[in-house]
Amino acid sequence: MENQIKTGLALAIALGFPAMAIAGPEAPQTETPATNPGDWCSWLQSKPGTLYKSKENPFLQSFQIGGRFQYQASYLDGEDVNGRDFNDTYDEYRRVRIETKTEFLQYFSAKIGINLVGDNRNAVGGGELDWGYDTFDEAYFAFDIKKAFGVEGLDVLDVNYGRFKFNMTEEVHMSSKDIYTIERSAIANKLYGSPNRATGLVFNAARGAWSATVGLFSGEDDSEFIGGWNDGQVYYLSLGYQYSDELRFVLDHSQNDQSGTDDYLGYGWATALNAIYEDGRYGFLGTVVLGENNDAGLRGGTFHGLVAMPWYWIVEDKLQGVFQYQYAGSSRAQGIRTNSRYVRAQHENPLVNVNGGRGDELHTLYAGLNYHFCGDNLKVMAGIEYAHLDTQRGNMDALTYSMAFRTFF
Repeated sequence: MENQIKTGLALAIALGFPAMAIAGPEAPQTETPATNPGDWCSWLQSKPGTLYKSKENPFLQSFQIGGRFQYQASYLDGEDVNGRDFNDTYDEYRRVRIETKTEFLQYFSAKIGINLVGDNRNAVGGGELDWGYDTFDEAYFAFDIKKAFGVEGLDVLDVNYGRFKFNMTEEVHMSSKDIYTIERSAIANKLYGSPNRATGLVFNAARGAWSATVGLFSGEDDSEFIGGWNDGQVYYLSLGYQYSDELRFVLDHSQNDQSGTDDYLGYGWATALNAIYEDGRYGFLGTVVLGENNDAGLRGGTFHGLVAMPWYWIVEDKLQGVFQYQYAGSSRAQGIRTNSRYVRAQHENPLVNVNGGRGDELHTLYAGLNYHFCGDNLKVMAGIEYAHLDTQRGNMDALTYSMAFRTFF
């Protein structure tokens, strides 16, 4: 019964709000969404989920639905900290999500996402594959201050409140629909924080080549929807500078003022400097990270990291080659950790010991190919990653061979 109530609430929020906004005999005629011109790819990229759009309607300006489906499979071949060989196969419904975006009352908008699968089959201890309502993803309201009050001198000025993705490092700024590797780097995921979304108040501003985001987030890490403010707070700042048409810099910083048992970030503070260069077929992303863990024991101390990721379009707009090198280190024996996929997943042999993926030095090398049938809207990704982790018990080495299918509208 509880799951049925949650499902009903999710569908009511995602679908009911715009229906109420346009109810009544005086609702204006909607604009007809673009029809399929015969090219399915053009149709897929033309926002086919736009169900309503009218700038003249004073109450509801637009309502759009979207969805994403991401599935992947991997084979893992490694040697654990005791020198024991292991190999495992995995498959996973990585993300299945429905999203809505609504613009209303001329100055307001709302974005709500709902996760529709919980795939825990690879979790340590075992789990199940559950379809249907799982959790809320992002869910927030925005108010366009610049448009509402005619603010001069700024290109963008808005305020947002709700449940957000915590954007630390450029890899996290990029949507999972757009990232070039099947999984983000481990150091990016560390700065990402809890798998849950953070509740926060966020201001965005931009002028010319400069952009800024300032946020105050709750330290609560277990909220299913919009959380409370009883476990401290996190202060967040992101500054962007477009140096040229090809080169952009982004500086992200977070400061964790934890005061409860929950801890959304899991670290005290962190700073990430990102440089993004794109020129025709070639591109490069570089990230340098420095931070300090919260824990006072083996998982404490400072940590640091480096990500270097070049890519090249072998066939323009179709076949992309990607390479990524990652280094992460810490001053304590367990201050950094590998990604959960798939070194830390359930292993067929229960004697395999990877030290929980924790150590003081991690190197990874990733090489991949991405084939775009229809841009990022429909693509297949293949990659091989080598990971070497130094721990106080010994070294762990693993090769992960992965393929992924990703689509969205």
